[in-house]
Amino acid sequence: MVNNNDYIKKLRHSGLRPTRQRLKICEALFNSESTFHFTISDLTKIISEKLNEKISLATVYNTVHSFKEKGYLKEISINSDKSYFDTNITDHHHFYDEDKNLLIDAENYEIDSVKINKNLTNKKIRSVEVLVRIETDNQNQK
Repeated sequence: MVNNNDYIKKLRHSGLRPTRQRLKICEALFNSESTFHFTISDLTKIISEKLNEKISLATVYNTVHSFKEKGYLKEISINSDKSYFDTNITDHHHFYDEDKNLLIDAENYEIDSVKINKNLTNKKIRSVEVLVRIETDNQNQK
């Protein structure tokens, strides 16, 4: 469990004042042993329901994006209208369940290595992260 002093340092390092609302955002994001995926609206709901705190969508949005810029969060774009954020910032793959609007971590053994055939002059590949979209197979359901 992280204490408020750690959150205050994290906020200041991100260029943000450590307000009560931002400390609650930190608590929601980083006060867990496990990592999770969320949208901005998901996080706003978590803060409201579980932490009993009302924080404007704009404050949550700005804080999340500041944390992403500082490398505390990773953004996974599903399409032009929807992004998830991940507290696990390591390089890893995902499944996106389109029926449930759910982003799921994929283990390395679940996806074979990806072969890149394009010649990228003066560039090197830093990482490869795969997003596999899944949906219910209605043909196999009876």
